[in-house]
This record gives sequence, C-alpha cells and structure tokens, in this order.
Amino acid sequence: MKAPTLIVLASLLIIRTEAQSVLFDFDSLAAHSGLPGAYTVGGITASMSATGQGFSIQPANSLGFTPAGFAGNCVYPNSINAADLVVSFSAPLTDFSILYATQELACDDSATMRVTAYMNGTLVGMSTTNSTALCVCTWQPNTLGITTTQAFNRVVVHYDARPPTCQDWGPIFLADNMTVTPMPPILLANMTRLVNGAFQFTFTSTPNWPFTVFGTTNPALPFGNWTALTGLTETPPGQFQFTDSQATNFARRFYRVTSP
Repeated sequence: MKAPTLIVLASLLIIRTEAQSVLFDFDSLAAHSGLPGAYTVGGITASMSATGQGFSIQPANSLGFTPAGFAGNCVYPNSINAADLVVSFSAPLTDFSILYATQELACDDSATMRVTAYMNGTLVGMSTTNSTALCVCTWQPNTLGITTTQAFNRVVVHYDARPPTCQDWGPIFLADNMTVTPMPPILLANMTRLVNGAFQFTFTSTPNWPFTVFGTTNPALPFGNWTALTGLTETPPGQFQFTDSQATNFARRFYRVTSP
C-alpha cells in the first residue's frame, strides 16, 4: 500500500499581484528613429510596425505646435498616405488605448479611427471612435481604445473613414500615450484532496485562455522535465478547475500552472 499522498502546490509561473495599466509614452525612444521597433515598459514589450510608408518616432511639436495631450516624442506618419500602425505585445491584454490626432484643418467634423484586436491571429474584437462631437477640428486629439473579456496580444490602429464634409484633410494621424492592461492575475482557491484521493484546485482568469498544469515529484528539476497533466476544465468561462486523478500514485507532487 502506498504512503498517504502529500500534495504541495508550487508557486504559479504567471501569477501577478495586480493587473495594472502600463503606459508607453515613447519619450525614451530616440527621436527620428523608424519603425519597426520594440519598446519595453513594465515588463511588457510592444513590437511596433506599420503598413504602407509607415511611421517613425518624432518630437510631438514637429508640426510647429503640439496637439493637446501630446508631449515629448510621438508616433508620426512618414508620408501623406494612409498607413496602419500595428503593435504586437509580449503579454496578453484585456485593454488598449492610444491618444491620436487626425489631420483636419479648420473642419466641422472629424475622421473615424478603428482599432482591431487579435489573439495569435484570431480576431477578438474591434472598436471605432470619432472626434466630431469634440472638435474645431484642427488636428483634434481623441483617445481610441478597446476593452475585451477575451485576451489579445496584437492590435491594428487604422484610419477608418474620412470626415464626412471636411474638404481640407488627409488620411494620416499622430499617436502618443499608448496604455495597455494585462490580463487579470490568477487567483488560486479551493485546494483540497477528494474522498477518492484525487487532488483538486480552482482558479479564475481570462475566459478561454489556454492554460496548462504541469506536475513533478521534484520541484528542483528544470521545468522542461515537468510533466504536462490532464484534468483541467473551464466551466463557466473564466472559472478553471484542475483535478489530478493520479495523485494517489505519488508520495508527494508539485504543480505549476502556465500559459503561452
């Protein structure tokens, strides 16, 4: 007969104390540098690229004035032609926003901007905004953002539609103060041994996010030697439960939860 199973839970690989917002203000980047490029703040790396003739990092006053809310360096169009700003992130996010200003000169209405969010190439959601209700409009600043219940790691910022009546405009925009919020922390709970000897715990996190539970009898082993385990379920969305039916085969076992 095997000895009673002692289950020890290792610290979670991806646990965070809080899902705090992170600001990318571009001021630490070299002025006049081009994209693509990578920018790391608060442990999150934003890899920026663009379509068309793209964007570069330029002083916010390159136009001879600074749009309201802009400061230091900003993301600046390289031409008078439309281009998308594409940003990929090293961590999954649930919220993204960016300050922008579109080219309109003394107009009565403003362009529509769109942000589209993806998770590993799969569409998560999109959002649009228009500054007409705010504007004069001359390089009118506004914030474009998206908040989702499903995590994403890539966004495309797109000039969606011209001002409806304005005659003096261009399909270009400046951008500054990009703010992101990583997915919520894992909250571990209900660690228990069931009457049949199986071990179980639950946690909450982003719905439909891919997690894997790994186990080992020796936590000092390199992580590559840990074993991926079955028994993780998600019901309802965002509520995860893991049951180790093989726990009785081990005198002790350590667990680790990871995500991509």
